[in-house]
Amino acid sequence: MDSLSAIPIDRVKEFWNRRPCNVRHSPQPVGTRRYFDEVEARKYFVEPHISRFAQFERWRGKRVLEIGCGLGTDTIKFAQNGAWVTAVDLSEKSLEVARQRAQVYGLQDRIQFYCGNAETLDTLLPTASYDLVYSFGVIHHTPHPERVIAQIRQFVHPSSTIKIMIYYRWAWKALEILLTHGRGKVWRWAAEVARHSEAQTGCPITYTYTRRQARALLERHGFQTTEMELHHIFPYRIPDYTQYRYVKTWYFRPMPPALFHWLEKHYGWHLCLTVKPQE
Repeated sequence: MDSLSAIPIDRVKEFWNRRPCNVRHSPQPVGTRRYFDEVEARKYFVEPHISRFAQFERWRGKRVLEIGCGLGTDTIKFAQNGAWVTAVDLSEKSLEVARQRAQVYGLQDRIQFYCGNAETLDTLLPTASYDLVYSFGVIHHTPHPERVIAQIRQFVHPSSTIKIMIYYRWAWKALEILLTHGRGKVWRWAAEVARHSEAQTGCPITYTYTRRQARALLERHGFQTTEMELHHIFPYRIPDYTQYRYVKTWYFRPMPPALFHWLEKHYGWHLCLTVKPQE
C-alpha cells in the first residue's frame, strides 16, 4: 500500500478527467436526456445491487452527502426520491456532466456540487451533519483512503448511516486480472489490479480489502459495521459489451442462476458496507 500512497492525487484527477466513469454507457450525445436515461439503465442493469444497497427511497427529506458522484447517476436517484444532496467529486469533467444531468432532470435546486479532494472534505464543504454519507466505488482510488474515512467522521451525527463500496481483495475479478494480465505472478497482484480495475486501463490507484481489513479501517475511525455483503461478478464478454450487446462469457452461460449468485456472495468485486458512528 505504501507505493500507492505516494502517488500524487493529481494523477488520479487526470485519469478520471480523461474518461469519467461510465461516460461511454450510451452512444447518444452526452448531455441529452436520452443519453442520461441510457446511462442509468445500463448501470442498474449490470449492477442491480446498487439500488438495494443505496435504498434511494429511504432518504426522502433527508440530507445526503455523496463522496465521488461521477456522472451523477446515483445523485439524481437520491434527488428524485426527495433527498437533499451534496455531491463531491475530484474530476471537473465528471462534475460538468453531472451538473448537466441535474439541469436536464430539473433537480438542480436539490443538489449542491463541489469539486475537490475527499481527503480534505473539511476545506471544501460548509460545516454540516448528514443523515447519509454515501460513497460507491470511490475511496479505494485515492492515495490515502483512511483520510477520507477520518473526514467522514466530521460530517455525521450519532444516528447517521454511512454506506461505502470498496473493492474486495479475493474477488473473482481480482483472480481474473492475476491470471490474464499478471500471468499468475502473485507479487504483481497489487500493480495489475490497479492497472486493470476499471474499464479504461491504467488507473493509478486501486486498493483492495479483505473483510477484516475493511472492518478494521472503519473501526479505527470510530465506526461500527452493521452490514457487510459482497456483490457483482461481471459475466459479459467485453467486445460485445462495448457494442452495447450483452453476451455472457462461455463459462457463465450454462451456470445456474443460483450458483452464479452464490459466487457473487462469496467472490463479488463490490464489498458493500453499511456502518454507523460508534456510541
